Amino acid sequence: MLTLADHILDITENSVRAGAKLIEISIDEDSHNDLLTIEIKDNGHGMSRDVLQKVLDPFYTTKTVRRVGLGLPLLKDAAERSGGTFQLESQENSGTTVKATFGLRHLDRQPLGAIINIIIILIISNSEVDFFYKHRHNDRRFGIDTREIRKEIEDVPINHPEIIKYIRGVIEEGLREIEPEA
Repeated sequence: MLTLADHILDITENSVRAGAKLIEISIDEDSHNDLLTIEIKDNGHGMSRDVLQKVLDPFYTTKTVRRVGLGLPLLKDAAERSGGTFQLESQENSGTTVKATFGLRHLDRQPLGAIINIIIILIISNSEVDFFYKHRHNDRRFGIDTREIRKEIEDVPINHPEIIKYIRGVIEEGLREIEPEA
């Protein structure tokens, strides 16, 4: 995976496969403490203690179509290479939280990548799931919650092209507003 957005897509797709109906994606850029934190929290099936102990082994997977499960081990490695940390919490029938911190300005930190495209892809391809995307840069915050959008659009599908165009515009504007001043 070349970017952190790729990791977010991979982990979030795991959440969807685990039956999550609400997935929170948080990105926190803290330039004062030189930290970038990504947290993905879901309300899916969660993992048993046994699975939780094995899941960071790249040769372990619950998928039947392949023999390796590289998503979580790769994210953990990416965080640790940049001087960061990795945490994984899960409880059966309660969901899972994945949290990775990175050295914000560390030479080995992967770029964030096309986060807007990833959020849009997730919404289009998982229209039955709600997403709450939060992004913070120091004291500036932006968030978008598909539950709120659904209230406004009533019977129009969330993945309707005009709704997706609107969501993309809201995210683009929100991220521009929280960008650091040059």
